[in-house]
Amino acid sequence: MPTDEQLAVDLMRRTDHGRVAASRHALPLLAAARHIVVEGRVLLRMHRGCGSHQACAGGIIAYGTDNLSSARPGESLWSVQIVGRCEAVEPTAAERERFGPAPRLVDGERFDPVYLGITPQFCTVHSTDDGLERQFQHIL
Repeated sequence: MPTDEQLAVDLMRRTDHGRVAASRHALPLLAAARHIVVEGRVLLRMHRGCGSHQACAGGIIAYGTDNLSSARPGESLWSVQIVGRCEAVEPTAAERERFGPAPRLVDGERFDPVYLGITPQFCTVHSTDDGLERQFQHIL
């Protein structure tokens, strides 16, 4: 039976973007990020100009993704959240390539990438209509 962590990481591989939740000056911060999964770790690419990475690096953050806007008719909905320590990372050339093309601009500024890594410590997976149980019955 897969653990929540294994299921969460597998589902994250099916999406490209998600949302970071962190605290900045004791206030909540939500930011969009591009992600890839590398050996059970989640690597993020964010825009340096927004400054969100400063609230993330060195702290414990939450990161989530879902299929709420991409599910096909009849497909169950799911969402995944991981919580873990976040740190600045320098991805390999192959990892950078996996992120795909970067946006040219973010909020009117030239995109300046910053990379972060999260090692999941806690994971939650939610789904509708027992969809994940049916989808993963071969490994449950």
